[in-house]
Amino acid sequence: MDILQDLEKRGLIQQVTNEEGLKSHLKETSVKLYCGFDPTGDSLHIGHLLPVTMLKRFQEAGHKPIALIGGGTGMIGDPSGRSSERSLNTAETVKGYADALTNQLSQLLDVDDSGNGVLARNNHDWLSQMSVIDFLRDAGKHFTVNYMLAKDAVSSRIEDGISYTEFSYMLLQSIDYLRLYEEEGVSLQIGGSDQWGNITAGLEFIRRSTEEEEVKAYGLTVPLITKADGTKFGKTAGGAVWLDPEKTSPYEFYQFWYNTDDRDVLRFLNYFTFLTHEELDQIAKETESDPGARIAQKKLAEEITTFVHGKDALNRAIKISEALFKGDIKQLSVDEIKEGFKDVPTFETNEREGNLVDLLVQAKISPSKRQAREDIKNGAIYINGERNQDIDHTMNDSDRLEETFTVIRRGRRKYSLVRYI
Repeated sequence: MDILQDLEKRGLIQQVTNEEGLKSHLKETSVKLYCGFDPTGDSLHIGHLLPVTMLKRFQEAGHKPIALIGGGTGMIGDPSGRSSERSLNTAETVKGYADALTNQLSQLLDVDDSGNGVLARNNHDWLSQMSVIDFLRDAGKHFTVNYMLAKDAVSSRIEDGISYTEFSYMLLQSIDYLRLYEEEGVSLQIGGSDQWGNITAGLEFIRRSTEEEEVKAYGLTVPLITKADGTKFGKTAGGAVWLDPEKTSPYEFYQFWYNTDDRDVLRFLNYFTFLTHEELDQIAKETESDPGARIAQKKLAEEITTFVHGKDALNRAIKISEALFKGDIKQLSVDEIKEGFKDVPTFETNEREGNLVDLLVQAKISPSKRQAREDIKNGAIYINGERNQDIDHTMNDSDRLEETFTVIRRGRRKYSLVRYI
């Protein structure tokens, strides 16, 4: 199965220019391709995972990917998929974001200028060298206003207004494709479906700027990811799901994928993992025969967490998950507790001893002393995973994990963390 057949079977092709020509081109030679990542923040999020895995799929099929960091285009702002103008960041901020994204991509894609490694480029290197006169003569002359207005990214913004800055964005991205085509031999650009207008503009620019009789340059987009329940993919109650472990811990990351809706999980396995089609078919059969076992969700969470954070982080995430499910909190280290309870309510105290009833009220775990006593007597209070029904219990050394934390659970799932300072 060639790379395009694999992508089609996974449902990963939304649009492609000259599909037959691209099929032949990919069979003829090892193709150089690129995908752009504008530095709009200091970390990639899971919305970037699909293009990242696409680059890796092409790499494993013997082609040469380039991860293009938009240090130049990031100064401008892409109007694609947006209903309002982006806020402009300072050059220093964009550079910091660009460096952070380069480091992340290096970890995910084995960036290396030798062999079959992924190449890293930054369009600030050439866009910052252009004068406004060069820009207007060399790029602007090849695009009519009517052509640009017809692009969805622009036409969707006309009514509410679009600045000339963002209006010009597609020209800058077109310059990227021409530059990479002429100087690096790149012949394929990939991106999300919202990038279709920018990609086709780049192809048009290459055709108009070169004297070649036949231009072998192509574009391919992946579909916009939707969820069966209608909510936005990649968002949780706490916000975006980041690839930076400091922003979204590996445990939170694992849990996000493990909680995937049954209606989405097989599709996401095709999209985001590198499992073979035979392996995917087997998981589908096992899921159908035992839907309650969450076989597909577990495999999805394991594969993607390993890809992004590594095997050690996956094992830690599984350990935390199992400890919380079983209530066996004492097996966790302080670092694992910090990771697993990152977003639970935390009460800080310098009192090493004190009545449990008082602590429950002070930490706002129970609303009153009367309710706290009832909670304890009814068996609703757990200290580090163990039920405590002693209303006269005094907190002591054995209740503190490594002298740092006490994990208190009220009911089945309401956790609170007591941190000793």
